[in-house]
Amino acid sequence: MAGDAVLLAAVSILSACQQGYFASQVGRARLKCKVIPPAVTGSLEFERVFRAQQNCVEFYPIFLITFWMAGLYFNEVFAACLGLVYLYARQKYFWGYSEAAEKRMSGFQLSLGTLALLIGLSALGIANSFLNEYLDLHIAKKLRRYF
Repeated sequence: MAGDAVLLAAVSILSACQQGYFASQVGRARLKCKVIPPAVTGSLEFERVFRAQQNCVEFYPIFLITFWMAGLYFNEVFAACLGLVYLYARQKYFWGYSEAAEKRMSGFQLSLGTLALLIGLSALGIANSFLNEYLDLHIAKKLRRYF
């Protein structure tokens, strides 16, 4: 059973490592800018790194839930690919924001677009499973005949 979702698990572990990396960058910025915990304000350089990491943390549950639902109910390979795109977008966002607030937008927009796709695929997959299980409607099978 564990092998059934190995791609989802691999991308999830990679995403957890990325979150750890972002947190470590906040720690480094604290040392560099001499911002003593629990303070979250200081130089603009520190505040940009801190906000970038916090934004990534705020979106992380949305990513994990939609990523796993899209993988389990729609298609694991497609969801894993979208998960990697999301991680790339978050990395781009984090480094852009760390440099200058204006440089965060392309990574942010790519991550939002990827999340929208994951949400849509999750909804389609769950709806299809619901229709199959409870209403005995096999829409996906019918659609495959045409493609």
